[in-house]
Amino acid sequence: MPFRDGNAGFSLILKRNCSISPAALAGVFAALAIVVLAIGTGFAIAGAWLVLPFAGLEVGLLGAAYLLYARRAADYERIVLEAGRLTVEVAEAQKMFRYEMQACRARVYVEKDRVVLQGAQEQLEIGRHLDAESRIGFATELQKRLRI
Repeated sequence: MPFRDGNAGFSLILKRNCSISPAALAGVFAALAIVVLAIGTGFAIAGAWLVLPFAGLEVGLLGAAYLLYARRAADYERIVLEAGRLTVEVAEAQKMFRYEMQACRARVYVEKDRVVLQGAQEQLEIGRHLDAESRIGFATELQKRLRI
């Protein structure tokens, strides 16, 4: 787990493991759309005009899948400990949430497949972008660093 250490704390960013960026996927989508529509147009010119509406439907469904992927591809969690304050930024589907709490009052525990950060007034699930094994290691390391 690559915690970035500083003089008085640490910083960690947890992101989804995306194999292709939204921009690169847009290029792939555009290329596929052009090919599918060109083939559909070729069949329509040859007299099989019913192929073109289905080609349009295929492009529309691919576009919807792209939008669903791109909406969540940039999700992340940033955890920063500085000067006795623990800050957690959560970016989900174009929305950003920021939680701050005193590090000395923060508790980390594992609950089934979740890592829960308990503050004085709030409870927050963190580490959602990690696999089960990494979540346990992350929770252990974060608990140690909160006690330093």
